[in-house]
Amino acid sequence: MSFTKRSASGVLLTCGVASLFGTAATIRAVQPAASAPARAAMYTDAQATAGESLYRRSCAGCHGATLSGGTAPPLAGAGFETSWSDPRVTLGDVFYIARTTMPPRASSTLTQQDHAAVFAYILKMNGFPSGDTMLTAASQPLESAHVAVAPRTPARPAPPDFIPGAAGATPAASGPDQATLDKASRSTDWLLHTHDYGGTRFSPLQEINTTTAPRLAPACLFQVGERDNFQTGPIVYNGTMYITTTGATIALDAATCRVKWRQTWQARETVGFQRNRGVAIKDGRVVRGTPDGYLLALNAETGAELWARRIGKPADGEIFVMAPILFEDLVLIGPALSERNVQGWVGAFRATDGTPVWRFNTIPKPGEPGFETWKNPKGIPMGGGAVWTSFALDTETADLHVAVTNPAPDLPVHLRQGANLYTNSMIVLDARTGRLRWYRQMVPNDSHDWDLTHATPMFDTEINGARRRLVVTTGKDGVLRAVDRDTHGVVYETAVTTRENADAPVITTPTRACPGVLGGTEWNGPAYSPSTGMLYVPAVDWCATFTAYEQVRFIPGKGYMGGRTDLDPVDKAQGWLTAIDAATGAVTWKYRSARPMVAAVTATAGNVVMTGELTGDFTIFDAKTGGVLYRFNTGGPIGGGVATYAVGGKQYVAVASGSPSNFWVERSPGAPTIVVFAVSGTPRS
Repeated sequence: MSFTKRSASGVLLTCGVASLFGTAATIRAVQPAASAPARAAMYTDAQATAGESLYRRSCAGCHGATLSGGTAPPLAGAGFETSWSDPRVTLGDVFYIARTTMPPRASSTLTQQDHAAVFAYILKMNGFPSGDTMLTAASQPLESAHVAVAPRTPARPAPPDFIPGAAGATPAASGPDQATLDKASRSTDWLLHTHDYGGTRFSPLQEINTTTAPRLAPACLFQVGERDNFQTGPIVYNGTMYITTTGATIALDAATCRVKWRQTWQARETVGFQRNRGVAIKDGRVVRGTPDGYLLALNAETGAELWARRIGKPADGEIFVMAPILFEDLVLIGPALSERNVQGWVGAFRATDGTPVWRFNTIPKPGEPGFETWKNPKGIPMGGGAVWTSFALDTETADLHVAVTNPAPDLPVHLRQGANLYTNSMIVLDARTGRLRWYRQMVPNDSHDWDLTHATPMFDTEINGARRRLVVTTGKDGVLRAVDRDTHGVVYETAVTTRENADAPVITTPTRACPGVLGGTEWNGPAYSPSTGMLYVPAVDWCATFTAYEQVRFIPGKGYMGGRTDLDPVDKAQGWLTAIDAATGAVTWKYRSARPMVAAVTATAGNVVMTGELTGDFTIFDAKTGGVLYRFNTGGPIGGGVATYAVGGKQYVAVASGSPSNFWVERSPGAPTIVVFAVSGTPRS
């Protein structure tokens, strides 16, 4: 459930995120099946009437006038039933999610009476009868009732573990091969999600530079044609661009934006969290994860399906949003979501057919090292340790650098005492075997949902006359850390957003702190320029008030925050792009955006830095000074990739614009669109 409502401060609260309360679908209002047992009366007519008025005023704009869904999920009918069909989940669980998480990150702006009234109206629209007793959070019938009394249709068969490809389908004859990927840092293509195995997001191209940047103009655009969360990071090889939506994989001509092929994955399970950030390519294969737990391989030239293997279970919180990486004959990937109590892991699978090779548990099992760091005095379900951003890899040593995110339940540290390894840690694994080589935990026993989001980029630099091999980590705590890859020590720490009251743990009384639950560095991380010797870091500046619950309620497949986070009014949120001396950690320049910065940042040998803003602006900076060289409004908020590449000797930039997700859109979401830029003949006025 989501609301559009003005908080006590008068700020408009926007529609929520589908993942918290269901899955988007077009459905009908429900009447109970004729053969179904009688449903208990749990609310009064007057309560439902009051709830209908509140719903139409505050909820219908997102969920639809008939509860059939819109920009937020349906609250009645088959789609609603499917989302809550797990037999372990009761109406009490549904109401708990509604009253503790909605409106998103601002649940305290509604009274408990208002929450109950709206839920009474939802019950009425799903065929539950009224009675003489008002609904409250303590209503006992909620704990034994379910959204669906009886199945309406035969149960969907269990998803297959392996799906063979199209008859006769084989990988394309084209590359890139391993040798080409090893040299990606020098390539004029964009071969990996973060450009190269080191994750530098740096291109050696120079046609777009401090002189020519003002002459950029759109060269072509591609409208995806889906209402989707659009966070894709384009991959470009030999004139072909590969992008994704939640379910579609699309190949475009990288110079003209014309479609070469489009493959749409038919999900085998219903999943509420709809994201995908991109693909990996190698040896004629395009490989990606799907939100319903599959690893999928396609022919790079035709899009023909080669194979799909089920490697995760959405019912256990395992979905795949990150762009995998391909190394030798392995696909390296791991599942999100910590907020659904996933038992996190990183795994390797054969590129030929998805056969599992190794798995490292980021939430240790009994008997594994690190298990002793989870104290859990009350024996509640615990987990987390998801991964949702691309990895960095040293191909000479096979060191795989992975950023592991938060523990679950997110906020109540009094319930999960201890360091909670390997959450909020950079772990370094042997890419070929999965053996742990070393780790560094950045936020022990996290109480703020401060995921470590990136363990990139890797680079070498000179410090006090000595050459040092460094890797950078960033996360939602708003701190960039440079770590020595040989000594494993932290060389420096630099704040990239506002940090206030950050050392105070979250307790059961409200505690305000910065960053908030959506603060710091999100799914796009830093870029490193060897030309300037600087790091360029996007960040969100958005504080919140945190409250942990004394007790928590685990609901399979749903959010497991263990507390409440009330964000500051949206007009208080802003963003930063920070340039940092990569050898010392000193801040060289900062750019303030009117909105949080979540888009990718790309640096080039032309001494420019390219990024996008939620204002819709594609913006280019002088990499040395931070001066704005170019600005173009793409028509939708930018939260996806920014990739630069050459076709036919000409440099282009592709920007993923529009609809990054409901959390990051207040007014117009825009339409998912790839906008490609190139240098034109005259400067744009």
